[in-house]
Amino acid sequence: MSKSKLEYIWLDGYQPTANLRSKTKIETDFTGKLEDCPLWAFDGSSTRQAEGGSSDCLLQPVALYPDPARKDGFLVMCEVLNADSTPHVTNGRATIDDDDDDFWFGFEQEYFLWDPETNLPLGFPRDQTPQGQFYCSVGAKNSFGREMVERHIDLCIEAGINIEGINAEVAAGQWEFQIFSKGAKEAGDQIWVARYLLERLGEEYGLAVNWHPKPLGDTDWNGSGMHANFSNEVLRTCGDKAIYEKICEAFRPVVNEHIAVYGAYNDLRLTGKHETAAITDFSFGVSDRGASIRIPIMTVERGWKGWLEDRRPASNGDPYKIAARIIKTVKSAV
Repeated sequence: MSKSKLEYIWLDGYQPTANLRSKTKIETDFTGKLEDCPLWAFDGSSTRQAEGGSSDCLLQPVALYPDPARKDGFLVMCEVLNADSTPHVTNGRATIDDDDDDFWFGFEQEYFLWDPETNLPLGFPRDQTPQGQFYCSVGAKNSFGREMVERHIDLCIEAGINIEGINAEVAAGQWEFQIFSKGAKEAGDQIWVARYLLERLGEEYGLAVNWHPKPLGDTDWNGSGMHANFSNEVLRTCGDKAIYEKICEAFRPVVNEHIAVYGAYNDLRLTGKHETAAITDFSFGVSDRGASIRIPIMTVERGWKGWLEDRRPASNGDPYKIAARIIKTVKSAV
């Protein structure tokens, strides 16, 4: 008789930004299959998802990964359901209209490693060193937190997360990882589990992970985004510039709807500076990192067969809600 540790992970009801929550379920002779992860419950009154008089919420397992940091462990990503098994209002995954996995997503997740003692990014310069030299940098003078970041890559790979790369970003203590999936729901699952692994790893190093899109406030330091690269069968195969422009134009009249789900405090980041478009504007262009949507040069060189990059989502955005809104807009155009 064997015992397995199943770490059930979900998103709480805190506003404007949800937090990760998790708890461990011990299962006997677990098969290692998603379908054998039982439905579970939690106290929603402690996560701002229910009232105390009727506090039970349900955890529906939707994705399963081996837990590389625990013996006989598994990571179980869950959707939150009401007691009657309907999707909870906080359940962004349930709003994704992509059951056939036609949409592929690659998210570029930026974040800061944060020193709780100084309340500043790890390695933040106390002199007048400008940003820039830290981007893709090497050396103890420029690169901070590499050991933790390298361990995070290994954990993601061992968990079966499709992490495609990392790099140090423009500001001190700022990093990025990239995750790609053929399917919007799976892409969201993997971003959330990768975030969970990073947060948990930070406990060992005494470092927090700051997902705020502009943690250094009104300064000349870059903020953090989560650029959303996306495609569907049309974008991957159409070979037509006019269709690409039609899809991009479909985003113009729904700017507010997108910004509403692209992450809190994004107005501090989307200022028209630091490779961002202003939050109230909409633009698109080939290779234009100052546009709302960038048309990658590789898409053009492949004869207008490829993908688009929405550069507006914030680092603290919910990838489920971001993907759901992008899919809805693209479907309205084609």
